[in-house]
Amino acid sequence: MNPQIVEAFAEMVRDKGIDRDILMSVIEETFSMMVKKKFGLESKFDIVMNMDKGDIEIYLEKSVVDVVEDPATQISVTDARTKSGEDLEAGDEYVEIIRTAKDFGRRLIIAAKQNLNQKIREIEKDNLFNEYSTLVGDIIIGEVYQQRRGDLFVIHERRELLLPANEQIPRERWRKGDTIRAIVKEVRRTSTNSTPVVILSRTDPRFLAKLMELEIPEIFDGFITIKAIAREPGERAKVAVESNDDRIDPVGACVGMKGVRIHSIVRELANESIDVIPWAEDATTFLGRALSPAKLINVNLDEALHTATVLVSDDQVSLAIGKQGQNVRLASKLTGYQINLVKEARDEEDIELIEFRDELGLDIYTELIKTRIDTAREFLNTPEETLLRVPGMTEEKIAQVRVMLNNELQQADQELETMAEKAGFKLTTQRSDSKDETAE
Repeated sequence: MNPQIVEAFAEMVRDKGIDRDILMSVIEETFSMMVKKKFGLESKFDIVMNMDKGDIEIYLEKSVVDVVEDPATQISVTDARTKSGEDLEAGDEYVEIIRTAKDFGRRLIIAAKQNLNQKIREIEKDNLFNEYSTLVGDIIIGEVYQQRRGDLFVIHERRELLLPANEQIPRERWRKGDTIRAIVKEVRRTSTNSTPVVILSRTDPRFLAKLMELEIPEIFDGFITIKAIAREPGERAKVAVESNDDRIDPVGACVGMKGVRIHSIVRELANESIDVIPWAEDATTFLGRALSPAKLINVNLDEALHTATVLVSDDQVSLAIGKQGQNVRLASKLTGYQINLVKEARDEEDIELIEFRDELGLDIYTELIKTRIDTAREFLNTPEETLLRVPGMTEEKIAQVRVMLNNELQQADQELETMAEKAGFKLTTQRSDSKDETAE
């Protein structure tokens, strides 16, 4: 019995997570390599291992002959009788038992140790790859171990996993020892000999889907299906859900009473706002729900190009675009359609002249009101000769005021167009009295 061998074997099985039978096979293969290098490739041998007792015995078999031609497989009658103490004859089988590692020599033992360690490392790599490949798409709970150049290294069941900076929710801050939840996004193997890298993510849409599955029993039990998710991590998300039971309201079940269910998910995602909307097979209906809270006038789909031209009233444009273009951008991701917004302007926008009282001066403003010029457009549409009759007005003053008023009237449209451009979408204007007249 060799207690050291027993303990070393048990430690490898326990700490390295290597299957007992596989480890025995590797050890046997290592000893086979040692025997072949020591006694030749043609040597005949048998290895018997009992890891519970720590016994490893190697039986070297040779044929007894009068004249030795191959020392790897043959032994002379004289040597056989001397070593065995038995009266062996030519044609008998001689079995030599190798009990100690010293019989192989120091160099061979070192080479065997290196070979064994290499094979164990390869098994560990394969185990890591296979284990986490089955966990792709699942949430794991780990501990923040280290931060390097924005990347987080997370310890999970004594394995080091990677949460890259671009897979973290912006503005989140983590410290060593913090408990963290993330989804296994992929297991990456850059080359055959490299250790697989397990990539985690908190920005992947599947992370939100899994959180909802954990928090909402109806999703976990299959009564509600998540059909699509679009996220801008840490900012806003849209989730389309469908009920498989007519008695269950999918949106209400996901939000929960007083929003208790969705709020726990929002907190996990650094206060990411989550819009839950009902799924619809009809693309026009679904687009309308995806662009909520904006109310649409008309949706024109081009299935070939997978684009949607959406007509909204003037007062709904900002709602359709959303903060920094989030609403229209998320709606596009959710539905899979490239959205082009068209603003319907029913009447020309106007601004009350009182808004420019300070710029005009109280005296001129009062005189303009007396002449029934009450808005910016009324001023712009009034002939110059009429304006010159207003006390305090000059040609230079009229030109200055007209530039100022035109700039103010155009500013609202420009702001919306800028918002659309930043969001990556096109915004056009369509006059209700002339459908052929459009202007970007």
